[in-house]
Amino acid sequence: MTDFAPPRRPRVRAPELIGKGGWLNTGDRQYTLADLRGRIVVLDFWTFCCINCLHVLDELRELEHRHPDTVVVIGVHSPKFAHEADHTAVVDAVERYGVEHPVLDDPELATWKQYAVRAWPTLVVIDPEGYVVAQHAGEGHVHAIERLVTDLEAEHAAKGTLRRGDGPYVPPEPEPTTLRFPGKALALPSGNLLVSDTTRHQLVELAPDGETVVRRIGQGSRGATDGPEGRARFQEPQGLALLPDGTVVVADTVNHALRRFDPVTGRTTTLAGTGHQWMQGAATSGPAREVDLSSPWDVAWWRGRVWIAMAGVHQLWTYDPEDGTVAVAAGTTNEGLVDGPAAEAWFAQPSGLAATDDRLWLADSETSALRWVDPDGAVHTAVGTGLFDFGHRDGAAEQALFQHPLGVTALPDGSVAVADTYNHALRRYDPATGEVTTLATDLREPSDAVLVGEDIVVVESARHRLTRLRLPEEAVRVAAVAHRTQRAATEVAPGRLRLDVIFQAPPGQKLDTRYGPSTRLLVSSTPPELLLEGEGAGSDLSRELELDAAVREGVLHISAMAASCDDDPANQYPACHVHQQDWGVPVRLAEGATDRLPLVLAGMDEQENGSQTP
Repeated sequence: MTDFAPPRRPRVRAPELIGKGGWLNTGDRQYTLADLRGRIVVLDFWTFCCINCLHVLDELRELEHRHPDTVVVIGVHSPKFAHEADHTAVVDAVERYGVEHPVLDDPELATWKQYAVRAWPTLVVIDPEGYVVAQHAGEGHVHAIERLVTDLEAEHAAKGTLRRGDGPYVPPEPEPTTLRFPGKALALPSGNLLVSDTTRHQLVELAPDGETVVRRIGQGSRGATDGPEGRARFQEPQGLALLPDGTVVVADTVNHALRRFDPVTGRTTTLAGTGHQWMQGAATSGPAREVDLSSPWDVAWWRGRVWIAMAGVHQLWTYDPEDGTVAVAAGTTNEGLVDGPAAEAWFAQPSGLAATDDRLWLADSETSALRWVDPDGAVHTAVGTGLFDFGHRDGAAEQALFQHPLGVTALPDGSVAVADTYNHALRRYDPATGEVTTLATDLREPSDAVLVGEDIVVVESARHRLTRLRLPEEAVRVAAVAHRTQRAATEVAPGRLRLDVIFQAPPGQKLDTRYGPSTRLLVSSTPPELLLEGEGAGSDLSRELELDAAVREGVLHISAMAASCDDDPANQYPACHVHQQDWGVPVRLAEGATDRLPLVLAGMDEQENGSQTP
C-alpha cells in the first residue's frame, strides 16, 4: 500500500457556526462544528435574493450526490434585504429552491463576520479535523471543490480522521397546496389563467376563478423533456408570454432555456438554450438552440421579438421567431444601475417585464428599481438608486423606494403596477405625475400580476395562490421605511489602498493564457468621487487605489474574472473554467485603518491568515 502524501495547504481553525434563527432541515436539532468532526464540511454563504447563490445551489447538488457519506453542505443564510432576515421567509426560500441540506439562519450575519465573508455567494471548505482549507467567492467553483474533496477523502482516510455515514439532513413534510410558490401568471385567450408552479416544476392552467385546476403541464419533477402535457418536464419555470400565434413562451429558469407551450395541442417544445448556463466568453448571439442562456426569469412580446430578462447575467436578450436566433439586447453583464445606450447599461438581476407600445418596463430586483427601455434601445430609470438602498416609501419617484420587486404590469391608464415582492405590496408608478403610490398591502411575496377585466390578479407566491383585487381608485397610505444593506462597513485608511484579489488555480490547473490575459479586474465606486485613482478595467488582479479623504464613506464595486484550464500537456483539448465574482464593499475611511483590501476569489489569503497547524 502506498503512503498518501498530503499537499501542504494553509489550515486555519474554523470558527463556530452561530445564527440567531437556528437550524433548518435538521429535524429541529441544533448543530455545532464538533458534531460534524470527521466529515468534510462545505459552508455555503447565501441569501435567497441572489441569482448567483441560486446557481451555486444547483452546482452543489451534484457534489452532494457524488459524496453523500463524506461531505456535509451547510447553507449559512446571510441576508442582504430586511425581508430576508425574517425567519419565515428563510423557511419558505429553503423549500422554494429545493435546498436538501441543513441551513443555519444567521439574520445578524454573526457567522458571516466570523469567517470574514465579503460576497454572496461564498463557499468555505472545512476539513475533517475542523480547519478551513479553502475559500471561494462567486459561482463556478464546484469543480475545484470536488477535486479538493477527493484529496481530503484520501488524506483523512489514511490518517484515520475521516468519518463516513448519513448526513444531518432531515427533509420537511410536504404541504398539500394546489400551487407551490407560483412565479408568474398569464391570461389565456380562453379566459383561463396559466401559472408557472415553480417549485413543483410545472405549468398549471386554472379556470377563470383562479382556483379550479383545468390541467397540469409537466411531470412535476426536475428535467428538460419536450412532449405532451403529461410527459414534459421543466426546472423552476418562471416567466410566461403570449405570442401572436396563441402559443406561450416559458422562461424555464433553471434549465437556462426558453420553451414553447401550445395550449391547443398541450405540447411543449424547446425554443432556445442548450441546457447549459452561459459563462463569460460564450457566444452572445446565434441560432437559438446553439447558444447558452443564464437563468431567464421573465419574457415579454415587444416589437416583433421575445424580450428576455436574463437575470443570471444582468442583461436583456431577445429571441427572434422569424429566424430562430437569440442575441444580447442590453447590458454589459456588470451588476449595477447605469442608464444610457443599451450596450453601456448595467442591470442587476432583471426579473419582471411588461410591454406597452413605446416602453418595455422592467423590474430590476437587486437595485430595487423600476426601469424601462425606449424604442431606440436606451435604458432609463424611473425609481431606484442602486444596489444598497431599498425600503417602502411613496411619493416623488426620485425619493420613492421599493424592496426587491420581481414583477411589473402595464395598466390601462399608462401607469404600471409593481409587484414589490419583499415589501409584500402592490405599488403603482404613474409616468404622467412621477408619483409612486401603494395599491395594496398584506400580500405575501407577490411576484407578478395580470389584468383580468377591471381586476388585477396577483401571484402571492409565498401564500401559494392567486389573489384577485379590484384596482383601487385611491392609494393606500403606509408609513415610509428606508433601509440600507446591513453589512458593516470595512474601515480603510484614506489615501493609498492596495486591492488584492486572491486567486489560486485549482490543483491540476493553470491560468489559461492561450488567447491573452486570463484575468480581468474592473473597479468603480459610489459615489464616483471616492476613487481618485484606480478606476477602470485591467488584467492584473492587484491594484493600487487612491481614496479621497474628503469622502468619508462609500462603496467599492469590484468585478474579477480568472480563467483556468487543466494542466496536462498531453491533452490537446483541456477542460477550462471561468471563475467570476462581483463585490460591493461598503467602506468607511478612518485614520490608522488598514491600507490593504484582500478579496478571495479562490484559495486562501495567506498574507492575512498565515498558516496554522494543529
